[in-house]
Amino acid sequence: MTRLAIATCATNQDVDTPVLLAACAAAGVEADMAVWDDPSVAWESYDATIVRSTWDYSPRRAEFLAWARARPRLFNPYDVLEYSSDKHYLLDLAAQGVAIVPSVFCEVGEIPTFPEGDFVVKPAVGAGAIGADRFRPHEHERARAHVAALHQAGQCALIQPYAHTVDFFGEHDMIFINGRYSHAIAKRALLNTAPEDRNAAFRRSQVARDVDEPDAIALAESVLTGRFANLLYARVDVVAAPSGWQVSELEMVEPCLFLTFHESAADALVAAVLERL
Repeated sequence: MTRLAIATCATNQDVDTPVLLAACAAAGVEADMAVWDDPSVAWESYDATIVRSTWDYSPRRAEFLAWARARPRLFNPYDVLEYSSDKHYLLDLAAQGVAIVPSVFCEVGEIPTFPEGDFVVKPAVGAGAIGADRFRPHEHERARAHVAALHQAGQCALIQPYAHTVDFFGEHDMIFINGRYSHAIAKRALLNTAPEDRNAAFRRSQVARDVDEPDAIALAESVLTGRFANLLYARVDVVAAPSGWQVSELEMVEPCLFLTFHESAADALVAAVLERL
């Protein structure tokens, strides 16, 4: 029997977990939830490791990448995790001609400059809107303090104009499984809510199944090429702009895949793992 380690964190709250475990059982796969930084896990005893809800990795990215580098049969593979765990990849995408949300990186020690209108400041290495905040045009002083706090923690700050379309239509998140488009999710605005209120229940309430957007799918497919083609899983998050769709994030480390919103997505994910083995 195939044995699969599903890498998670000690505080796993992923609603996809029961669905994924059920799909594994139905396919005859023995699957265990394994905390990625638990030294007692015998990773070598598994046929493969799939990264899922390792949501606490961002403050310890170097440690997480060292763990990932040591896993011989890891999905997604190490080089993909390394690339997409730091949002500097947005500059790489822009250099390739991909439409992205305009992004400025303020490295530790640099003085920030802010765009006109509302804007967002968040860490370049981060997940789940942790450390992210929205600022109004009159809040530059508060924004500078936020950048300073990120720098104090050794984090580069990413500064982007706020996409007001998110307030009305939400962010459009597209899930790909085995290199193919599966389904899309509309995620309503998180940054209009105080950080302390962005708990798991609130986040789930902000999510709904979205319609398929051919232009957005085409943009995502233009990104998921080359070494990013045929990945076990990927999520491309985009927002609507006057010029068209723009990539806001490329999620290939530990994105929620919203498996509960597509009845066959979990089965497809497990089948893709078995195909790779």
